[in-house]
Amino acid sequence: MSDKNIFTIECKNVYLREYTLDDLNQFHSLTWQPEIHEYLPGWNVSKEQREDWLTNYEIPGNKQFLNTVSEGGVIGELRLRLGIILKASGDFIGWCCTGIKQELPAPNREIMFAISKDHRGKGYTTQATEGLAKYLFENTNVEMLNAIALLRNVPSNRVIQKCGFNFQSVIELEDERYNYYKLGKSEWEAKCFSSLK
Repeated sequence: MSDKNIFTIECKNVYLREYTLDDLNQFHSLTWQPEIHEYLPGWNVSKEQREDWLTNYEIPGNKQFLNTVSEGGVIGELRLRLGIILKASGDFIGWCCTGIKQELPAPNREIMFAISKDHRGKGYTTQATEGLAKYLFENTNVEMLNAIALLRNVPSNRVIQKCGFNFQSVIELEDERYNYYKLGKSEWEAKCFSSLK
């Protein structure tokens, strides 16, 4: 947080921060937690592969996203990948990302997240998801956000619902069944306005 060139989104107990190469070890360890790769099977790759993705795709992709926001906010199909950082310790405890989910009907910008088994049930993922949604609605041209969660992934479904996403249907992707949710900017604004009363 001390580096003024590192993008962050403040939340209550955590903050979201763009990835850095210093995240490699903690990020790699998280992706190998059974509780994470059970629901995100393609994420538990070798450390070399994770480093390659960070260096050549994820970090440059974040810079491109943030530059586009600073130039007007029309983000198209760009992705933003942020670490969830615990304020109390500075530890990288998960991630919260946004990108296009091609399998969903347009507009198909998704928010997705994962958190360490050691930090579940404390509201951190809800804070992160709400923080990212707020940032997207206030700083980009995004009008609609999507989220999906496997039917059996009760914690993720709970987070999505707490963040105000509305259930649409059960969908099937790659032989797995997911709950499919949406949150529109107008609904989000109404929720924010009602919480101020």
